[in-house]
Parts: sequence; structure tokens; C-alpha cells
Amino acid sequence: MDINSILELSSRLLVAIALGGIIGIEREFRAKDAGFRTHFLVSLGSALFCIVSQYGFGVDLKDSSRVAAQVVSGIGFLGAGTIIFHKNMVHGLTTAAGLWVTAAIGLACGTGMFLAATISTVFIILGLEVLHAFIPQIGTYTIVLTFSSTSKERIKEIVDQIKRDSVELFSYELKLRRNAQGEYYNAHIEIKVKRDNYNEVLMNRMSDFDDVTITRIE
Repeated sequence: MDINSILELSSRLLVAIALGGIIGIEREFRAKDAGFRTHFLVSLGSALFCIVSQYGFGVDLKDSSRVAAQVVSGIGFLGAGTIIFHKNMVHGLTTAAGLWVTAAIGLACGTGMFLAATISTVFIILGLEVLHAFIPQIGTYTIVLTFSSTSKERIKEIVDQIKRDSVELFSYELKLRRNAQGEYYNAHIEIKVKRDNYNEVLMNRMSDFDDVTITRIE
């Protein structure tokens, strides 16, 4: 292998690391479990598999396409591990999709399609960050609310108000607890709402009740 081939292969791997790392940094910024290291490894591994399929098995295109197809299948298993179903809610879909498209970018880098890989990375960052910042009302997000009150009727009143707001109530748990001051009820609610200022609406609404204490809202 001459110096030109070495430089070409190195450039493919380095670009795969860089583009996968950019997506990973965005996921890291969002405090996701699959962050920088996971994404750059997926991109690097996909590019390496693609290079091996091209140079390790000759010029047989069937073998090349077969290895690339197996990369997609393998990423499917990896992405499935990031999806969590908990209390009737699905978490990790965006992370799984990010790993999937990161593998595609790695494959593009492995074949030398740097322009397609770079444009795809730009579109991904635009979709994940820029549009989210400038058009926050697009889509939905999940609010986790935990609050307590000594009145069970007060909690039911708040829950009924939330239901009337046309939001999707995923889970609702109500537990009776005791402390030094006596008994109180603790409520844990998970709801899906449009991307607006519903957090502030909840805060303002619940601040009207003196017997309600918010312990968590995010």
C-alpha cells in the first residue's frame, strides 16, 4: 500500500470521527446516555467496516454491499438498547435514530462520499438544535411533575385541571406518606404537551394553592 492509499484511508476515518463526534457532542450537551464517545465510535466503526469490505475482499460488489447491510442490522440492535419503555412512556427514540444516522454517515465517509456525509451532519444539527431553538412550538415534550399536599381532594382537583388542558397524561401515581408533621399525599405525574410555556402555566396555577408543594418539575 503506497502513501497515497494510506492518506486516503486515514482521511476517510478522520472525517468519520469528526462528523460522528459533532453529533455526539450535541447528544452529550443534551445529557443523553449515548454521547460523544458512542457516536464517534459508531461512525468510525461503520467507516472501517466499509473500507474493509472494499479492500479486504477484492472488488466483488456483492461482498461490499453485504458488509454494509450487516452494519445497518448491527446498529439496529445497538439502537434498540437505548430505547426504554417505562410507565407507558417510550424514551430514547431520538438517541436510537441518531446512532442509526451516524452509522450511515460513517458508511458514507468509508466510501469517500465526504460531501454527502457533511451535508447530512449539517442537516442533523439543524434539525436537532437550530429548529428546536427558533421554532420551539414544533412537536411535543414530556413534563415530569411531582408535588405534595395534605389534601387528597386538592391533588385530584389539580389533576382534573391538567386533564382539561387537552394534554396527554401518561402516568399518575398517588401515595400516602408520613413525616413528623403528619400525613400527606405525594403525586407523581408524567404528561406530554406541545412545545409551549406549559411549565409556567403549571407553576402559576399551583402557586395559587397554599397547601401544595412542588418538589420536581422538568
